[in-house]
Amino acid sequence: MQMINLLSDTLTKPTPHMLEFMIHAEVGDDVFQQDPSVNALQHKMADLFGMEAALFFPSGTMANQTAIKLHTQQGEQLICDKWAHVYNFEGGGAAFNSGVSCRLIDGNRGMFTADQVQRAINDNTNIHLPISTLVCIENTTNKGGGACWDFDEITRIKKVCDQHNMALHLDGARLFNALVAKGESPKLYGAIFDTISICLSKGLGAPVGSVLLGTKKHIQKALRIRKLLGGAMRQAGYMAAAGIYALDHHVERLAEDHRHAKRLAGALESCRFVKKVEPVETNIIIFYLKDEYTESKFIALLKEKKIILGSMGEGKLRMVTHLDVSEQMINQVVQTLNAL
Repeated sequence: MQMINLLSDTLTKPTPHMLEFMIHAEVGDDVFQQDPSVNALQHKMADLFGMEAALFFPSGTMANQTAIKLHTQQGEQLICDKWAHVYNFEGGGAAFNSGVSCRLIDGNRGMFTADQVQRAINDNTNIHLPISTLVCIENTTNKGGGACWDFDEITRIKKVCDQHNMALHLDGARLFNALVAKGESPKLYGAIFDTISICLSKGLGAPVGSVLLGTKKHIQKALRIRKLLGGAMRQAGYMAAAGIYALDHHVERLAEDHRHAKRLAGALESCRFVKKVEPVETNIIIFYLKDEYTESKFIALLKEKKIILGSMGEGKLRMVTHLDVSEQMINQVVQTLNAL
């Protein structure tokens, strides 16, 4: 029996067709902006979202950290949810790289309202408080269980940002999951956010890479910041080609991951040892065990049965469906859960 790894959608391997596409990529030196495949990916992403320019990055964390540095100065403050990736999972980079603090909003499953943003903004005339200059939104929300934002609320948040001369950044690591789940257009997002980061190595199935989108001025500045952070690469076109292939072939299939996640959620809801399963919209399932069961023992038990999942702390257990999890594997997980 093969191992079924539901730890993360970052575990995907390039498909044979993707590898073939990568092998035949035309490449050059991207530090000199002369890699044809990198340039093609950047143009493709910018056109897709209706934004002026884009820049290829080794990781989503570097893309997010670059965006934060673009929009802030040392001593200022960004506003985000208490579960935001930029605060919880980027090594304190906002403080280390940009010298900014984070004002945390107590949102719902990683999402918050325009009214909450309004209340979180500091009085810029008060010299005791940092100046609020940036709002960061994460869609879909990781710790929120792959939840999708209501775009009308994002529009209201944008109005608050404009009123206070604040920038709005989207950590769109799994944005394509939200677009597929809600039937939304990329250009809808491109028209409202100052910058957007997109991860290619999660549900889209590329082995490496993220893209930051923004104005030409933003991306020109981001090019320098990427260099300072050590993110300049040479023949990166082999990786960029994987991103191009993913955009052409792996977007619509995300709906399959969402269906698989809903099946797993249904099986978990029927388990006597599960206390709660968060609502499932995309490819992430967050659930909680009843108090008499321990996370470590449960994870170890499933690993014995060739199923790998992870803990996110605070009682949250997580399963993530992805490109390398087949329907047959989902059937096996469901059968195992039913038999426990």
